[in-house]
Amino acid sequence: MEPLFWDRLSKDEQRGALSRPAGLTDNAVQAAVDAIMDAVQARGDAAVLEYTRKFDAPDLTVLNVSLDDCEAAWNGLPIEQQEALKVAKANVETFHFAQMPESITTETMPGVECRREPRALKTVGLYVPGGTAPLVSTTIMLAVPAKVAGCKQRIMVSPPGKDGNINAAVLAAAYLCDVTAVFACGGAQAIAALTYGTGNIPRCDKIFGPGNAYVAAAKSKAAQISGGPAIDLPAGPSEAMVIADATSNPTFVASDLLSQAEHDRLAQVICVAADESSAEAISNEVERQLKTLPRADIAREAINNSRMIITDDLKSIHYIIESYAPEHVILQNQDADKLAETITNAGSVFIGPWTPESVGDYASGTNHTLPTYGAARNYSGVTLESYFKYVSFQKLTKDGMRRLGPIVELLADMEGLDAHKRAVSFRLEALK
Repeated sequence: MEPLFWDRLSKDEQRGALSRPAGLTDNAVQAAVDAIMDAVQARGDAAVLEYTRKFDAPDLTVLNVSLDDCEAAWNGLPIEQQEALKVAKANVETFHFAQMPESITTETMPGVECRREPRALKTVGLYVPGGTAPLVSTTIMLAVPAKVAGCKQRIMVSPPGKDGNINAAVLAAAYLCDVTAVFACGGAQAIAALTYGTGNIPRCDKIFGPGNAYVAAAKSKAAQISGGPAIDLPAGPSEAMVIADATSNPTFVASDLLSQAEHDRLAQVICVAADESSAEAISNEVERQLKTLPRADIAREAINNSRMIITDDLKSIHYIIESYAPEHVILQNQDADKLAETITNAGSVFIGPWTPESVGDYASGTNHTLPTYGAARNYSGVTLESYFKYVSFQKLTKDGMRRLGPIVELLADMEGLDAHKRAVSFRLEALK
């Protein structure tokens, strides 16, 4: 990781230092997604099965995965893995139960009551990626809040391997988290199935979960369909920013950088080091750890997309974080707690040397489904509220109508909407 001295860069060079890898979406990806979604809308399960055979499992005959198979997968796990999953589930439950939304009621003026009530979404689609790693943790992160929220149908889709089976650990986690239905399909065809419904796969109110460029493009398209599903957030390749100084442990910093780099060749990690000596020690440690990392090829390609920025100016560090708006910010500098209080543009923040990003990925309790590619400027990660919508209610007494009615008449007059005015005037007349 070649060092970039922040205060020696021009404004254009600084923007370039915080740029992301190209290739998240392109015209070819969108065209392929459009064709797949049109086919699934027209032909339902047959199209989903066709594309799943083409891209994932050539001999697949059925999309449904029985809940008995999920239970068998759970029973087949070693006890220590079961216990680890139980702890992760319990921590995620605890954190998300604490977020339970409440109804609010207020009297805006005498006789005028307004309420807001949370309502759990009925049917949610949970996309668990396959790809280069079985993301057991994503199953927990999506399914546990859905159950806590009270969503009645929790539909999981995940791409099968070439043998036609979803990874057994993913199925085991689905059983533990009480998913209500599982289907062996992934990619744009799975998102299309959750969007339109296929007869077999239910149409969903909202779609959750990360994925590759095809999944991201399909979710974006789904969200634009009139009457279609909502989506959780824009989620692309993983990214992390680590803030380090002379007090940081280079081994810890390097391992945090690589924990994200090993996710995806398009992942990006940025280290902001306070001095050249720290930057050199961290870069050397990255190279040392890469030599023994099983996914070194993926991680090294991601490291090539990454940056080592040198600055000890806290205002510059804050500007870098806020401008880049990373999915993960890992604060291993001396003033970590103080800096954390100032951060607004980040998906999740990890404070201090004993808080690796991995704990949030798996089991601390926070949700690891987070905005990427700069979306943390205006999106939050998945929370319990993501599984709710809100309905507003109002009720007026006779006295409330007498007080508020004349105001509404005047406002309706200002807009020239006579029927609006009459709906009030008739009632005021009836009260005389």
